[in-house]
Amino acid sequence: MGVIADKIQELKEKQEAILKMGGDAALAKRKEKGKLNARERLNLLFDTGTFREIDMFVTHRCTNFGMEKVDIPADGVVTGHGKVNGRVVFAYSQDFTSRAGSLGEMQAKKICKVMDMAMKAGAPMIGINDSGGARIQEGVDALSGYGEIFFRNSAASGVIPQISAIMGPTAGGAVYSPAMTDFIFMVKESSYMFITGPNVIKAVTGEEISFEDLGGAMTHNEKSGVAQFAAESDEDAIEQIKTLLSYLPSNNMEDPPMVPSQDDPNRQDPGLDTLIPDNPNQSYDIKEVITAIVDDGQYFEPHQYYAKNIVICFARMNGHAIGIIANQPSVMAGCLDIDASDKATRFIRFCDAFNIPMLTIADVPGYLPGSHQEWGGIIRHGAKLLWCYSEATVPKLLLITRKDYGGSYLAMCSKHLGADMAFAWPSAEIAVMGAEGAANIIHAREVKNADDPAAKRKEKIEEYETQFSNPYCAAARGYVDAVIVPSETRPRLIDALEAMITKRESRPAKKHGNIPM
Repeated sequence: MGVIADKIQELKEKQEAILKMGGDAALAKRKEKGKLNARERLNLLFDTGTFREIDMFVTHRCTNFGMEKVDIPADGVVTGHGKVNGRVVFAYSQDFTSRAGSLGEMQAKKICKVMDMAMKAGAPMIGINDSGGARIQEGVDALSGYGEIFFRNSAASGVIPQISAIMGPTAGGAVYSPAMTDFIFMVKESSYMFITGPNVIKAVTGEEISFEDLGGAMTHNEKSGVAQFAAESDEDAIEQIKTLLSYLPSNNMEDPPMVPSQDDPNRQDPGLDTLIPDNPNQSYDIKEVITAIVDDGQYFEPHQYYAKNIVICFARMNGHAIGIIANQPSVMAGCLDIDASDKATRFIRFCDAFNIPMLTIADVPGYLPGSHQEWGGIIRHGAKLLWCYSEATVPKLLLITRKDYGGSYLAMCSKHLGADMAFAWPSAEIAVMGAEGAANIIHAREVKNADDPAAKRKEKIEEYETQFSNPYCAAARGYVDAVIVPSETRPRLIDALEAMITKRESRPAKKHGNIPM
């Protein structure tokens, strides 16, 4: 063999050693648990043969506590780029088999480098987290590494989509980077996130709690709202990430990808004409409306387990990607509360940042009353909806199906907050409040002094319903652009969307507003 051939052979041997990761025993142990390893995850994410690894030969340079004798292949993280559904994406995947995927100075530099590349290229960034946390032996260098990553998460926010997949432990400072990204996917029964672990909690407070209950996938999907998706397996999480990417542009300078649809844009759905119950106190499932109007009845729903009184999802209408925000009458009558306000607000800001038009479907009786909500800051949290709808400059469509009362009428993308086109079904009730409450206030004295107070109260309620519990007063003022037959909703919304798709609107120049957080 020649000199060059020897060098090539040396390269291949070094690559093979690194590709063995933490070794056969460690990889077999993961396989027994039903988990993919770091490289398998990336190979599944990217189109076949497109992933290109960078910084394979990076190693740590820690000499504390005998670390100079410790070899950590690829320093515990695999980084690179490839294509997902034909589009360029950058990613990193922590390798738990290599020193528990712990983050030190050089692992952080690898992650920061690939994040910088994603920003320069204007391509999505995906982080697959599976790590024991900071590499304690490296001390402040590990903390510095986290800080550098956090800084880049902030800088990239609203510029490129950032997606986190939690596929193992993520604890302490490691949780903050995922929390700063746009969407978090967790895997049921095999991933968890928390600031302080169960053992420390028990030592400090005496509380006993399991890893799963403290920070498992369903805990963060149902209770905290930290995560948006709960997957059944690593494979399921990766497939869901691919689905999410299909709705998103690569960066904030692009429009979302157009996917030609075979679903007739003029399709009508007679079932919508009878969907609203005759009794205004009866519920219905707003997802039936969504399914009926979007392409092929398909939508992709973040936060499906959290704040179920409001629904957020991605869908398409005649091939155009849209974001939908809809009150859910079948949960808490569709009332807005603290969690629903936060859930919707973040989604609205994401859609606006990435040029995704929004459709709001309103059926809301008001903000949830009670001391718990007031003390929890419903005023502050509820104001976020008003703020973010007003701030958003993407095309904004509004559909009012039934109740739309008071401050919540304003908060659900009313014309006054910038809805470009607003539609209402004949069943819409647009008023300051419901007829019963209004009659009790306006006609209290008259009812009290009547010979038959019950009959008089009923009369005044019916009078208010006739006058205000309909869409026509708002339509007469131009606050509703059209009252439409429910079955015709899909073609009307598609026509409106395509009329407004070229919308251009700006806000006064400023560094940034001071959102009521």
